[in-house]
Amino acid sequence: MNETNALIQQITEGIQDKKGKDIVIANLTQIEGSICKYFIICQGNSPSQVTAIAESVREFARKGAGTKPLTVDGLRNAEWVAMDYADVLVHIFLPETRHFYDLEHLWADAQLTRIPDLD
Repeated sequence: MNETNALIQQITEGIQDKKGKDIVIANLTQIEGSICKYFIICQGNSPSQVTAIAESVREFARKGAGTKPLTVDGLRNAEWVAMDYADVLVHIFLPETRHFYDLEHLWADAQLTRIPDLD
C-alpha cells in the first residue's frame, strides 16, 4: 500500500503543479467489485490546462513513483482525460464535464478526501 500512497502523493503534486482545482481522492478499497483502489478527480479551466495537468501527472508519477500510466484517454479533446495507473485512476475534467458526470456521487459509498486548492 505504501507504493500506492506514494503514487497518490505524486499525482496530487502533479495536479497542483499546474494549478488543478477541486482535487478529490475517492478511496474505493472497501467497495466490493470496484475497478481500482482509488479515483483521483480534479479539474482544469481549459482544454490546454487539462492537457498540461495530465502531462504534469505523468511526469511526477514517473520521476517520483517510478511508474507510467497503463493508458491515457481523452487528450484529443481534453474535456475529460482519464489516466490508468492500475490501482489508481486519475480523472481530469473541464468544470462542466465534471459536473455532468458527477463521479464523486457515482461512488457515494467511497470515503472522499478533498485536497485544498493551492493559491
